[in-house]
Amino acid sequence: MSGHSKWSNIKHKKGKNDALRAKITTKIGREITVAARMGGGDPTGNMRLKLALQKARENNVPKENIQRAIQKGIGATDGGNYEEITYEGYGPGGVAVTVEVMTDNRNRAAAEVRHAFSKHGGNLGESGCVAWMFNRKGVFVVEQAAAEEEELMLVALDAGAEDIRTGDAEYEIITAPEDFDAVEQALAAAKVPTVVAKITMLPDTTIALDGEDAEHMQDLLDALDDCDDVKDVYSNVELPDDEE
Repeated sequence: MSGHSKWSNIKHKKGKNDALRAKITTKIGREITVAARMGGGDPTGNMRLKLALQKARENNVPKENIQRAIQKGIGATDGGNYEEITYEGYGPGGVAVTVEVMTDNRNRAAAEVRHAFSKHGGNLGESGCVAWMFNRKGVFVVEQAAAEEEELMLVALDAGAEDIRTGDAEYEIITAPEDFDAVEQALAAAKVPTVVAKITMLPDTTIALDGEDAEHMQDLLDALDDCDDVKDVYSNVELPDDEE
C-alpha cells in the first residue's frame, strides 16, 4: 500500500442538469457505436466496448439507448465517419490538459476546443507538449467500508495490480491497461464492489490551484465537457473541495 489517493483531487465535477445528462448520454452512445463497429457487439474480447458499456452504466444510460447504439454499430456497412483526435494544452496556473475528441468534423472540433481554452485563461499547445506528464492506467476505486485492506491487497496484487493507494475513505487500485480485465475479474470473484472502474490517464504530478485560478480552471473543464465532440478530458489539477 503506497502513496495517497489522488483520484478525488484530479476528477472534476459533472453537472446533473437534464441538458447535460442528455449530452452525456449522446456522447456515450456514440462511443458505444464506434466500439461495436470496430470490434463487434460482444464486449467479451472487445475491451473498448466493455469500457463504454461500463461508462454507460455509471451514467445510468437507458438500456434501450445502449442496445440501439450497439445495433447501429454492428449494422454499419463502412468504417464510420468519426475520427479520434487528441488536443493538448495548458490551463490557468500552467495546469496540463489533455482533450480526447471523437468527431465527424475536425474543423468544428478544433474551433470549439480552441475557443474553450482561450476563453478561460488557457492555451492550446503542440502535440506532445503535455502527453509526457500522463500515463494510461486502469483505475479501480473501492470504498474502505466495502473491503478489508489486507484482503484487497491480496486479491488485487495477485491479479496483477501495480499499486494500491489509500485515501480518506477509499482505496485506489492502479493497473497497467493490459491487466485491467484480470484485476476486474478478481475483484468480482472476491465480491469486492467498485465505485470506479475505468482506463484513464493519470498524471505523474499534480498542481494545486485556489482562488481565481481554480475558478477559471473549473470553468475551462466545464466548457470542454460541454463540447459535443469532446469524449474525455484529463488534467493534473488539484482543486479545492468547493470547486470540485
